[in-house]
Amino acid sequence: MSANQAADITALPAVDQHVVHDEKEYTTIKEGLAYILVPASGPKVPQTTPRGDNSAQSVFYNPIQQFNRDLSVLAIKAYGEEVVEAKKRAAERRRAKFKAKRIKKRKREENGEDDDASRKVGKLEGPESATLEANAGPDIMDAKPQIAPDSIAEQTVRFDEVRDPEPVGHDLDITTDHIANNGGPSTHTEQAEQAEVTSPESKMDDVANNEGSSTITEQIEMPPPKIRFSILDALSATGLRALRYAQEIPFATSITANDLLKEATKMIKLNVEHNKLEDRITAVTGNALKHMYDLVGEDVKDGNSKKYDVIDLDPYGTAAPFLDAAIQAVRDDGGLLCVTCTDAGVWASNGYPEKAYSLYGGVAMKGPMSHEAGLRLILHSIATTAARHGVAIEPLLSLSIDFYARVFVRVYKSPADVKFLAGKTMMVYNCDTGCGAWTTQMVARNKVVENKNGDPQWKHVFAQGPAANETCKICGFKTHIAGPMYGGPIHSPKFIKKILAGLPNVSKDTYYTTARIEGMLTLALEEVLPDLEADISPTATSKTKKYDPAAIDPTPFLFIPSALSKVIHCVTPIENAFRGALRHLGYRDTRSHTKPGSIKTDAPWEVIWEIMREWTKQRSPIKDGSIREHTAGRAIMGFDKKTQKFAEPEPNSKEADGKTESGASSEEKKIKVVFDEKLGGEKDTKKLVRYQLNPRENWGPMARARGK
Repeated sequence: MSANQAADITALPAVDQHVVHDEKEYTTIKEGLAYILVPASGPKVPQTTPRGDNSAQSVFYNPIQQFNRDLSVLAIKAYGEEVVEAKKRAAERRRAKFKAKRIKKRKREENGEDDDASRKVGKLEGPESATLEANAGPDIMDAKPQIAPDSIAEQTVRFDEVRDPEPVGHDLDITTDHIANNGGPSTHTEQAEQAEVTSPESKMDDVANNEGSSTITEQIEMPPPKIRFSILDALSATGLRALRYAQEIPFATSITANDLLKEATKMIKLNVEHNKLEDRITAVTGNALKHMYDLVGEDVKDGNSKKYDVIDLDPYGTAAPFLDAAIQAVRDDGGLLCVTCTDAGVWASNGYPEKAYSLYGGVAMKGPMSHEAGLRLILHSIATTAARHGVAIEPLLSLSIDFYARVFVRVYKSPADVKFLAGKTMMVYNCDTGCGAWTTQMVARNKVVENKNGDPQWKHVFAQGPAANETCKICGFKTHIAGPMYGGPIHSPKFIKKILAGLPNVSKDTYYTTARIEGMLTLALEEVLPDLEADISPTATSKTKKYDPAAIDPTPFLFIPSALSKVIHCVTPIENAFRGALRHLGYRDTRSHTKPGSIKTDAPWEVIWEIMREWTKQRSPIKDGSIREHTAGRAIMGFDKKTQKFAEPEPNSKEADGKTESGASSEEKKIKVVFDEKLGGEKDTKKLVRYQLNPRENWGPMARARGK
């Protein structure tokens, strides 16, 4: 076929393929291993200009979010591999237990023991036994009840009851296709009877009856379980995510692509047909909320449920309206939520505090740490929504990327762990108009106490407050309140390491953004201080090690030395020198993936500003008259109004015994600050690009797609 010759929708997909279907012409675009069709009359990649000119699209394809999609595939694979293995192990345990029960039952029968009902009657003594024997009749005393199921469903229920307390459910995969392939009858009733005959229970009966007592030790096996792994792309648009999940996640057995617009689902079906994935992807037209709420009440038992293993929420704007439904539609025994919020102007800005509160239940922060605070607002919204249903969360990866946030959260049913949420929810007092210092205040407190036996146990109590005054203790300026927001760790080191470990094995041609993924995930991993990497609860034993539901992040926010330099009008400290000073004093430090040049540390703000004061003394003296009166810098540096010199506290003065004007104690004044650049430096053998540049002009979310 020539390059200009039109292909049919059923043709094998290829890059830049010209496809004609229903008298409409399309061109194919490839991303990952999936192909999508876009109108041939429009541009392949929509371009947004400052004037807002954008060619109309009936299909919304945004190449800007390929990083999001690449990362999502790799994250779901990292999560799903463990889930599938866990499902296999659970199925094997059920099979082994079922086998042991059947062998035990056959052994009792061959030894001449009666069934459960007869044995129970036989154990009765006295008049109760005589009365029961007189009234029971042969149906109870002499025979085992025989129930002929009228349907496959009834047969399966009876079979489950035999296997109680750990039934296998539809892992048995007793289907009409299986019956037909074995030469069974065609009618529904006959199929049910055939299912009874060919069920594992009946097969085991045949083995025992045909081979006698010597067959007790023979293999009694259930059919291999069918391990299911389902994904919901709740707001699918073109269906590109669903297509990529089906093509690139080999253990995904079913993907649902839902969209509210009929035009969108029509396009999804075309893309699914073109990619030859009709057996794995189902396109659904409907409200995502209704679709998810329809699964409420579906219990996860036997390793099977109609609920999804993974739900991906990638709306245009905020995902807040969909969180409650998603929490109830994902498996609550360790399901995964993948959530995108593109309204950074709300959760990472101080322009709309009322909007941030209405959507995320908290007020955003102003300053360089606004994107970090935004991630915590989103996690707070997910955590509080889940808590209403007795579900706890474990953030696996939380990233601020370009103009949006992307978080991966594991959810699990645990009313006990939900009790820790108040103790890891915080308010923040932010000196956003002064020196930039912030103070956190937990809503409650989780502490370990000893019970009557002397064993450690958790207790949830009120927190003492307030943690800060109306004015900043560093510079005296007014503070503003932000939050409430999530105060626990926002990443799982184990999860990040698993994704990074798999990167060398992926094709760079399929995942164009692997270099950026490696750089950003390495940064995210560096954000986690070593004491949080264990993810172990203090009350856990060696047999019950698990994620610590009470963990609090000791470095929730960043600061940028250049921003501090502007406050006191000095030359910006060398990053390695500043980090070296912190480490020399015994504090830990790291970076934040949200801002280049950022530092996160467990050092208090008094120490941070003391390091800045020492920097001006040792390396970069402040020019006379550069700091005006009634500014935060003036209060921090403690200038004498007449001499314009730094005022050291007198040994016998009140300031020497207590607090100075800057809020730092005399003990803190005496710390020895050493700007050791070698100590603060870090070797980067991989030469990773940790902070990315925008790949082209007008990098952003672009306008909504317009349907025809």
